[in-house]
Amino acid sequence: MSQTRHVPVMLQRCLDLLAPALETPGPPQPVVVDCTLGLGGHSEALLSAFPSARLIALDRDKEALRLSGERLAPYGDRATLVHAVYDELPEVLARLGIPKVQGVLFDLGVSSMQLDEADRGFAYAQDAPLDMRMDQTTGIGAAEVLNTYPPGELVRILRAYGEEKQAKRIVSAIVREREKEPFSNSARLVELIRDALPQAAKRTGGNPAKRTFQALRIEVNGELTVLERAIPAAVQSLAVGGRIAVLSYHSLEDRLVKQVFAAGAATTAPPGLPVVPERYQPRLKLLTRGAELPTEEEVAENRRAAPARLRGAQRIREEER
Repeated sequence: MSQTRHVPVMLQRCLDLLAPALETPGPPQPVVVDCTLGLGGHSEALLSAFPSARLIALDRDKEALRLSGERLAPYGDRATLVHAVYDELPEVLARLGIPKVQGVLFDLGVSSMQLDEADRGFAYAQDAPLDMRMDQTTGIGAAEVLNTYPPGELVRILRAYGEEKQAKRIVSAIVREREKEPFSNSARLVELIRDALPQAAKRTGGNPAKRTFQALRIEVNGELTVLERAIPAAVQSLAVGGRIAVLSYHSLEDRLVKQVFAAGAATTAPPGLPVVPERYQPRLKLLTRGAELPTEEEVAENRRAAPARLRGAQRIREEER
């Protein structure tokens, strides 16, 4: 287990954003939700920084829940760990009898543990079975996507989820190769991508397989579909004064978060009203100007922080019934 995985991204900034909502001594006890528990770095910091808060933490990966459970055991019943995907937040809170929460944190993308476990197939730097499922108890793996999806669908996925300009070229090579022998391991896919790309495309942006692997991971785990439901549901679960912080790692995720926050922070009044009635007033106040980036020092210490984008918002008004 490498040490790099224990460095939560933009940790202090996340704590600072959530602090005003979580520092209030109860009753009621403030509740904070870590929607992406992973190895528990952010969760542990939340429990330690806000001693009066109760933590609810979700993860779809059973191994992550087991390891984090050991890490957070000293906090006893202040921490409730739940096996769930983050768009299931409303059901989880209803089951626990929690009507509203004071804080929500999302740290999107792949957990360090999944990248570091060679046999999960997330990383293109080492050969592994092409799986990429965050919850290995359900769904189809990346190999099945590569071997069974029609070419047009594969091109769409690489373009939409990987922003891969050479999608057609890569997919032609995949289709040709899978007819000879189905894909099972990552090294063969990485090699195929290297061979398929023109020289100019290989000179920029790190490993040429990066975008294809990102696209497959998002497809296998339904990440954007889940996120489209999860961010509005999380905003909905916030009490007035409650705060949400979201760390995303590629432009597709960040765009979704930006849209939900922007819609919440806008007035919904028809144009031309001299006075805007309460029911049309914004429900959210933006806490970050655009997306905040990690500092150069942080990126030097933790290369996985490099692509991170942080956005925060505060709930300022109840929904109109």
